[in-house]
Amino acid sequence: MNATVESENRVTRQNGQRDRGFVIPAANISAGENEYVVELEMPGVDQAGLEATVEGGELTIVGHRKSQSPGGELCYCESAHADYRRVFEIGPDVDTSNISAEMRQGVLRLHLPKSERAKPKRIEVKAG
Repeated sequence: MNATVESENRVTRQNGQRDRGFVIPAANISAGENEYVVELEMPGVDQAGLEATVEGGELTIVGHRKSQSPGGELCYCESAHADYRRVFEIGPDVDTSNISAEMRQGVLRLHLPKSERAKPKRIEVKAG
């Protein structure tokens, strides 16, 4: 599995539009014997606001945040009013038909099982 690495957590706009852009969420990827685990930090996104698709060797995750304006005049803001989007390149070693995901406290965890041909196999050596 290869991650498309971006250098900054920045807001990008699709097709030069002035609507809400996308923030690249922080990600952690680990590889176990039977699966890869991808964790994405997406505060403000609930299960209903998530879209995860696999197409053409790419895993695309989009998290739509609910727009909430605090009461009163906004004096200072570091939080981008944007949705999240991250794309990962996945190889043939991932069994895309069995990917699962769960969302807990703003962290999306995806389980990408390795295909049988990608798992290590023990070779029995016989005495000759």
